[in-house]
Amino acid sequence: MKRKDDLEEQIQAYYHVLEDQGVGIEGPLVDAEGFPRSDVNVYQIRTARHNISCLQNDHKAIMVDIEEALHQLHARDKSQREQEEESRAEAMEQDAPPPPAAFARVDGVTRGSPACQAGIRVGDEVIEFGSVNTGNFKNLQNIASVVQHSEGKPLRVSVLRDGQTTQLSLTPQQWSGRGLLGCNIVPIHRGAS
Repeated sequence: MKRKDDLEEQIQAYYHVLEDQGVGIEGPLVDAEGFPRSDVNVYQIRTARHNISCLQNDHKAIMVDIEEALHQLHARDKSQREQEEESRAEAMEQDAPPPPAAFARVDGVTRGSPACQAGIRVGDEVIEFGSVNTGNFKNLQNIASVVQHSEGKPLRVSVLRDGQTTQLSLTPQQWSGRGLLGCNIVPIHRGAS
């Protein structure tokens, strides 16, 4: 940038020389008869015009370099912003808590049963069944106890289905089939890590 400013200063100084002579960059240096003008310093004007031309070429080259540098700077800034956004997105994905581990799986649902009407499907993995969750589940008796005490009352049931957590409302009640739910639930045994 300093070099550009210096060139512009030099060009301006040579333009002042031309203005002082009263000819400018294009004015004629010969009189009507074709002889060098005697009222101006022809050598000084020609030197100033030549130097202006050379300095303008240098100025153009520097401006091209500055333009390229600006493009590179903006491209680098853009790529840094994109990388930061990707990093932020990855961090947000990594920060998202994994779904809780399931403690039981539905391996059978009878058509027309309360479980079927609630939307429970074979293969759903249970992560919450009323007050029973992964942290306090011991055995299937926990679920049976909740069902017995909640007959006729809706229970919140959370299941993992296709990797997504799904919330359902299941009301244990008497129906034409066996039990209060109409589904078969089996525990999931996790190996020690």
